[in-house]
Amino acid sequence: MRLKPVLLLALALAGCGEGGAVSSRAPETIGLYSSLPITWNESADIRGLLSDDTLPHWALTTLRQRGRVIPLDTLANGAGKLPLPATAILILAQPRPLMPQENVALDAWVRGGGRVLLLADPMLTAHSLFGPGDPRRPQDIAMLSPILARWGLTQEFDDEQAAGEHVVRLPEGDLPVNLPGRFRLSGMNGDGAGMGTAGETVSNCQVEAEGLVADCTAAKGRILALSDAALLENPEEPGAVQLRRMILGALLDRVSARGISGK
Repeated sequence: MRLKPVLLLALALAGCGEGGAVSSRAPETIGLYSSLPITWNESADIRGLLSDDTLPHWALTTLRQRGRVIPLDTLANGAGKLPLPATAILILAQPRPLMPQENVALDAWVRGGGRVLLLADPMLTAHSLFGPGDPRRPQDIAMLSPILARWGLTQEFDDEQAAGEHVVRLPEGDLPVNLPGRFRLSGMNGDGAGMGTAGETVSNCQVEAEGLVADCTAAKGRILALSDAALLENPEEPGAVQLRRMILGALLDRVSARGISGK
């Protein structure tokens, strides 16, 4: 039986994502744990938080195009486990300091096959309506030393660097950064290797772009860490938003792959 041209066009459009590109990607489950106003509107009152007048954050719409997005308010449920399937991707975007049980649950989930895209900014430059010390304000300084140490990393910050957004070239494209930090291999991770006993690292890491990026595997899982979160800011220019969409998607593609890039 021959299909009519209109039906053929409808089928073709059904397989197209944003920009008209045909995608064969299976829907993903994406957990989002962040202090940034990505899944809610930053507002001083409940009415503003629930308002439909504000467009969703561009990153949230980008993630929803890939699959189901699950906002998380903890990384450890009542059973002490991270509440995501091992096949999911977890985005940790400038999270609050993790509780000890959350560090344990996150590490176990990753080693069981989970994948993490981490954006940990040592000096957040995103604008906020709330002043320093207000609990509604996003986390200004990433405080993730325990889990970074577990993965064989330390984070450093040069407080003499010049402020201002600029781009750093990655294999995925130009990444916007502003006052970024850098990762350094630590502990038993001198060549990227480590074993999973107390006090030792459990990951195999490579650092790239002068420490801006750390690409790690831990048992069956993977961590792609950025020492900056300016990518998730809201630029005014539509073209800049589209570039951010593209590189966020490319970074998610990378962390979805098994093994460290280039190995």
